[in-house]
Formats: sequence, structure tokens, C-alpha cells
Amino acid sequence: MAALALGLTGCGVNAIPTKEEAAKAKWADVQNYYQRRADLIPNLVSTVQAYAKQERAVLDEVTQARASATQIKVDASQLGDAAKVQQYANAQGALSSALSRLLVANERYPDLKSNANFLALQSQLEGTENRIAVARNDYNEAVRDYNTTLHTFPGVLWASTVYHAEKPMTPFQAADTSQAAPKVNFDIAPPAGQAAPSKPTGGATSNSTD
Repeated sequence: MAALALGLTGCGVNAIPTKEEAAKAKWADVQNYYQRRADLIPNLVSTVQAYAKQERAVLDEVTQARASATQIKVDASQLGDAAKVQQYANAQGALSSALSRLLVANERYPDLKSNANFLALQSQLEGTENRIAVARNDYNEAVRDYNTTLHTFPGVLWASTVYHAEKPMTPFQAADTSQAAPKVNFDIAPPAGQAAPSKPTGGATSNSTD
């Protein structure tokens, strides 16, 4: 029995479930960091609102995008459902886009930009976005490894017999809209009592972070 177990291990029978669990663990990391971002947003919105009540539309957009993003759940058993995973990615992309517009709008509020709480929240968001990017890359690499094992020798033999119910997983693909920089309108009237910002020459763009 010991020799049989050793022989099965050596021929790769455990590779599929091992790599499947690794990919699921990486997906949990992705969700964990997206949840961390969602947890930071209410405090960010509250801080901005205290200084920039004029940004009501942008604040509402962020709040609504957060609500939509937190309502969509994809557990490990649904990672083979490409439509479900893309729906999750689209919702998170919409929230990323709304956040980028909020941060760009805040450039018109010097008092807010120097607020310690806002600066701390902005720093935490930036760090979280970096962790999200790393976690997505790690998940995609684990999915690539798992899917390759299902379709290459000797994994394909086990996939067609012992693990015939196992299906390829879906990699994370950011929504197309999350790649576009937010549109900035520098002609918006400044808050009461503040001078209008000087209009930059040659146009202005701002890069967003997904």
C-alpha cells in the first residue's frame, strides 16, 4: 500500500487538487483586498464630504458603485463561471473608476488635500490598490498553472478519469472601462470663497489606478 501511494504521488495524481486549492487561496486574497478597499471608502467619502460638499454627484457615484461591488460575490465554486467572474470584475472596475474621479476632483480643495485623515486614507487606498494588483496577478498565475495541468500530460489523464468533474478556472480580467483615464473638467466653478484654479495649457489628463 505504501509503495502504491508513493507511485501514485510520483505520477501526478495529486497535482490537480493541489493546484486547484492554490488557485482558490489566491482568489481569497483578491477578495480580501477588495473588501479592505470597500471598508476604507465610507470614511473617505465622509472626510471628503466635510470639505467638498459641492462634489455631491461624485460622492454619490462612489457610494453607489461601492454598494454594487459589495453585493456581487464569487465563491471558489464559481471560478469556472466566466460570466460571473467578469461581472465581479466589472463591478470592481466601476468602483475603481468612480474612486479615481473623486480623487481627481479633490485637487480643487487645498484644505482637504492637506487634511491628515484624508492623506492617511489616500495612502491606505494606494497601498490597497497595489496589493489588489499583486493578488490578481498571483491568482491569474495560479489559474494558468491549474488550467495547464488539466490539459497537459500527465494531468490530462487524471482529468479525464479521477477528476473528470474538474473544470478550468476563469482568470481575472479587468473591465475595459477601468483602463480609461477619468475625464477632468477644469472649468467647474470652485467652492465659494476660493479662486478658480489656473487653467493648464496643452490639455490635462489624469491617470487612474485600477
